[in-house]
Amino acid sequence: MNGYADSTLQLGHESRLPASPEEAVLDRVPNPQADTLYVARFTCPEFTSLCPVTGQPDFAHLVIDYVPKDWLVESKSLKLYLGSFRNHGAFHEDCTVAVGRRLAELLEPVFLRIGGYWYPRGGIPIDVFWQSGPVPDGIWLPDQGVPAYRGRG
Repeated sequence: MNGYADSTLQLGHESRLPASPEEAVLDRVPNPQADTLYVARFTCPEFTSLCPVTGQPDFAHLVIDYVPKDWLVESKSLKLYLGSFRNHGAFHEDCTVAVGRRLAELLEPVFLRIGGYWYPRGGIPIDVFWQSGPVPDGIWLPDQGVPAYRGRG
């Protein structure tokens, strides 16, 4: 498995969806291009959490961009971590920033940003953005490609 048949990783093993973000395990693997600055992007167009007040589901399109240093996030563990929010009650701002901060803590990247494009709740869409610091010089950081909410028009 490309040298990553590590028994401590979720990759290559049956894994259940964690019951909460706190229980979720995020795996990291060595960056084989650690001497090069580049952007890696993860897009999660079907992120779900629960409103902490009403218990109703909330939906978002998350876009995570990061410039790795020594570590990459393993994508299966990221998928399971993001999926663990589906029964988690938290406001949009908390979910978005918590994901960004947890990844930044795990990976210690050169740079990380997350955009949370939330679908309307109570008629008001809420977009949340967080980044770990300034964009490094020489990095091409494309637009996240998610248009502002326009309703039916």
